[in-house]
Amino acid sequence: MDLQTSVHDLRGRMGRSYFVDEAVEQYLGGLQPAPGSCVTGLLAGQSSPQRDFVVLAVQTPYRESEGQPKASRGVSPLDDIDVEWVTEHAKQVSRMLPGGLCILGLFLVTPPELAKDAQNSLKRLIFAMEKYITKGRLWELSEEDVTDRVTLHICSKTKKTVCKTFDVKDPKSSAKPADWKYQTGVSSSWPMLTCSVEVDLLIPLTGSSSDNTDKCMKDGLGRWAKQIEAAYCLINGRQALDDSELISGQKKNLKTAHRQTLPARIFVSDEQSELDERSSALVRVCSGSIRVRGVVHCRAYIHNNKPKARHAAQAIKRDIINTVCSRVEMFLEDLLINEGSHKGLCSGQQALPRRVFAPMPISGLSVCDYMFPDESTADVAERLKEMLDCETPEEDIDTSLESKQLFSAVSGSETTDSHSDDSTKHATSEVQAENPKIQKASQYYAGVAVAAGIALLATATSLLYLNE
Repeated sequence: MDLQTSVHDLRGRMGRSYFVDEAVEQYLGGLQPAPGSCVTGLLAGQSSPQRDFVVLAVQTPYRESEGQPKASRGVSPLDDIDVEWVTEHAKQVSRMLPGGLCILGLFLVTPPELAKDAQNSLKRLIFAMEKYITKGRLWELSEEDVTDRVTLHICSKTKKTVCKTFDVKDPKSSAKPADWKYQTGVSSSWPMLTCSVEVDLLIPLTGSSSDNTDKCMKDGLGRWAKQIEAAYCLINGRQALDDSELISGQKKNLKTAHRQTLPARIFVSDEQSELDERSSALVRVCSGSIRVRGVVHCRAYIHNNKPKARHAAQAIKRDIINTVCSRVEMFLEDLLINEGSHKGLCSGQQALPRRVFAPMPISGLSVCDYMFPDESTADVAERLKEMLDCETPEEDIDTSLESKQLFSAVSGSETTDSHSDDSTKHATSEVQAENPKIQKASQYYAGVAVAAGIALLATATSLLYLNE
């Protein structure tokens, strides 16, 4: 057994530590379930190998058809928990989190008499939630990714808390005790990474059914996601590959520290793709294609506990993948609702929803939402209230980072000469690298940097669908 494994096992036996923002303490303290009922909710923040940080708590909203829960005669309130609704809420909130932030776990507020049974309910919920929100995830977990998820039980009368974790990669795992510590300004000085990335994806469709479309989209996006994961990343002009500190010489002083904004640049190499094309080319008869094209704005936060450059690069890359895939997923969902799944996809072009940002109360971190062309900031504010249980003035919602311009589409019968990676074009950052080594290899990087004077283009999709 090597030293690294020994340290990992020792941490596992000792239990994880959760450093929780005071805003979360205030929010949880104000929750009071109706008599004979309980309250469920999500805990979000950031994990690291050493410790976890909780910066957001939000209760599960009531279904419109249900309203406030009422006690059922002879039935435990724990049995009335709607697992499907809790997991769907988790999925929606996970879409609204920028890079570096994720759903860390769940909380459950119950009356004292249900305390003994609460842990079983939390375990059932945490595994169902993790399975649902990771089902369509396209980036790969690394060896350092934390697979422990936290559960917090709160007694509605005494406010006593019990914090435990479950390893979600092991369905048979048992609960482990964990430390739950409240602190002031947990995320107030976390650096923010920003990046604008050009996307140009052409995904061929080999059939007309909705199931086939979903499969083709997942395959195409999956290949593109692997390219993003393998891409070169510059943060603040430096290549982010190693274990060097993201910000050297950083002094931790929460009272005077200000959040730093670090520009990131992503470069996808085309060299390996060209080699693969020559070895795995094939002719494919396509019934149509979907093209996703435009510039997306991405951002990520990284904790200030001596963060490593490669962890920051990983956070911004995952945000790139998540925001593109979420928008395509939402777009297809919207098409099925508007057109009816029996009709399949219709020819034409439509705009994918724009990404907009809004500040979270107290912490200063941003969350995001996706605004369709026929929506306004009022719709965004309403969703933030429903999903995150927070009031957001419309003027605080930043819609300026992605514009509304669309791309043209062309349709027609085609037989494509493709290979396993030919369905994806490539993403590039807006600005070319100044690093001489990167410049030398620029012939292998897909695309050309967008000139600084050109306005950002909102992501658009062209649907090329052929009539049979």
